[in-house]
Parts: sequence; structure tokens; C-alpha cells
Amino acid sequence: MKILERLLEGMFKMSSAITSIVILLIIIFLFKEGFGLFRSPVVEKGYGLYINSKNPVTDLNPTQIKQIFDGEIENWNEIGGKDESIYLLRFDEIFSIYSDEELGENYQFLPQKLNNIISENSNIIAFFPKKFMPEISSPTKEIANKNIGIPDFIYGKEWLPTTTPSPLFGIIPLVLGTLLVSFLAILIALPFGLGVAIYLSEIANNKVRGMIRPAIELLAGIPSVVYGFFGLVIIVPIVQKMGNISAGETAFTGSLILAIMALPTIISISEDALRNTPLALRESSYALGATQWQTIYKVVIPFASSGISAAIILGIGRAIGETMAVLMVTGNGAVIPHSIFESVRTIPATIAAELGEAPMGGTHYQALFLLGCVLFLFTLVLSIISEIISNKQTSKSA
Repeated sequence: MKILERLLEGMFKMSSAITSIVILLIIIFLFKEGFGLFRSPVVEKGYGLYINSKNPVTDLNPTQIKQIFDGEIENWNEIGGKDESIYLLRFDEIFSIYSDEELGENYQFLPQKLNNIISENSNIIAFFPKKFMPEISSPTKEIANKNIGIPDFIYGKEWLPTTTPSPLFGIIPLVLGTLLVSFLAILIALPFGLGVAIYLSEIANNKVRGMIRPAIELLAGIPSVVYGFFGLVIIVPIVQKMGNISAGETAFTGSLILAIMALPTIISISEDALRNTPLALRESSYALGATQWQTIYKVVIPFASSGISAAIILGIGRAIGETMAVLMVTGNGAVIPHSIFESVRTIPATIAAELGEAPMGGTHYQALFLLGCVLFLFTLVLSIISEIISNKQTSKSA
């Protein structure tokens, strides 16, 4: 018998060790892939930006490059250069300037041709593949191609992972979209969830409680994609009509869906916290002449406040990590939201929507893994806060 007990104990220890190691390896892999983004160049891999060597501009950040190629910056003096208009020259445009014979069979004359163009037009910025520019000589120079920096990721205001010549991986629109949808969902779900929890714990009889609790558990078991379809077919047209807006896929719509999905978590944990209130406290309140409602909001709820707070934190975690339902009803606009009736993009939705299109090992692929790191840190912080609050509740009960 002792041998069997020791064997079971060893198996349990091994299972715990294996689980811990697997989780640790997943975390290491996640951060290893994600932080590879900061070893990637600002300009698309394999390409370079070339200007006249007399041009005082030495480097450009991703936002400036994007603005130049979008025509938002049209003069060199806007980025520290001379007062000259910027002229863009892309690789495919070189074929309209020179014939195939002039460029050479293997483009061996291309560097000299580019030198000729840049020497005659000092205001040019050329975007060319590096393999065709093996040697750079005066008057041509390559703009310093630095690696993507942490500030570009954390403080960037645009998420444009496929733009050329410099993709933008600004996380601010995604973080704001995630927080807006999640916290608005909790604001909607909290009054309903807390009300149901109080009813089940303090007012409902056993028969009613036996009917409502299975319904709540069923609500928790519905797949998120079903919630997404429900929101897309039912809630989106209602929001569009009531808000008199062009499209009903908004942050508010996503919040409504997430509020429904967060209700089971809030109700279950809040009810457990309320029911854990010692009977002696209730009886003492009644003995002092308090009514049932006075006892609920002056004794029971204050005592269970830690558990209710934990329910709120876990509800936020549930909302932040949701993917499919949010992906289907928020419009997926990766822009900084200024209203709850605008399209937004959340971090989980971005990963789900773009990972299948990102080349493995590429810059876009690494950026999505880094988004996973950010999401992991969000949920980790929420879990720690929830654990601290739950421990306070346990200590109070003891």
C-alpha cells in the first residue's frame, strides 16, 4: 500500500513538474519570437533608401518614411533637409527611364544609372532592392537603416504591418481598443451580474436558484463564435439603427457581446463571495433591527467586497482575452478610438486576423508574437490582482 501511495505521489509530482516546464517553455518561446522584432530593420528587409550624399538627412523613423511615401511630407526641410521638394523614385519606375539594354542583362549597370539620376536630382529618395545595389558610391548614399525600436512599438500610433517601404507596428490603437471594449463591457455587465448574484444568494428560494444557476452555466458554455454570430445578426443592425451610424460594427457592439460573455464569471464568483458571509453577521444585523435589504447592502456586500472585486478583475480578464466574438462585431479598424460608436481593433482580434497571413519568421510574424507578449502581461497582472483580492477575502472569512 505504501509503495502504491509513493508511486501516486511521484506521478503527481512529475505531472506538476512537466506542466510547469511546458508553461515556462511556452512563455520563453513567446517572448523569444516577439522580441525578434527589435532586431529587424525599419525599412523592409532586402530593400534600402538611397539619397544624394550632400543631403543632410541621415536617418528617418518609420512614421517619417510612411509620411514621405504617402505624400504627407513633401519638402526635405520638414525632416531636417534643404528647402527642396521631395521626389520619390521606386524600383519599377527605373524601367520607364532606361531600356533593358541600358540596365544590363543582370542589372549590372543599375547602380551607375541610379548614381546618374541622383547626381542630377539631389532631391530624390529612391527605394530599391539591395541585391541590385551591391556597391554605393558618391554621389549616392543609403539612409541609415536602424532596427525597429521599443519606442516605435510602444508609442506608435499606427498599426500598418504591410505598408512599404517601412511597416508600422504602433501598439497604441490596439491597446486603447482592447481597454475601451473590455472596460465598457464590465461597466455594462457589473450591475446586472451583481444584481443576479445578490438575488440568488439572498432572495431566491432553492427551487428558483436551481433553475437559474444551470442557465448561467449554460451561458458560460456557449462557444464565442456563436456569440459573434448573434451579435452580427441581431445586435449590429440594432446599434446601427439606434445610433444612426453607417455601420453597426463598433466598440459599443463589442462591449455588449463581451458583457453577456462576462456575466457568468461575475455572477458565479460574486454569489460565492456573498454566500460566504458568516451567518453570525447576518443574525447580528437582524437582531439590531435591520431589514433584509439593510443587511444586504450594509453587511453582506461590504463583507464580500473583496470577492466581488475579484469577480470584476476576472471578468475584465475574460473580456481582454476574447477573440472571435470581438473580431466579428467591432469592425476591426486599427485606429485610435475617439467614440464608442467607432470601429476598433483589439489585440486578440489582431493576432487571429493576421497571423495566417504573416510569413513565418518575418517582421509581421514577430510583431504579432510581441502582441501576444503584451496580452500575456495584461492577463498576468489581472490574475495577480485577482489572487491578492481573493486572499483578502479568504483572510476575512477566516
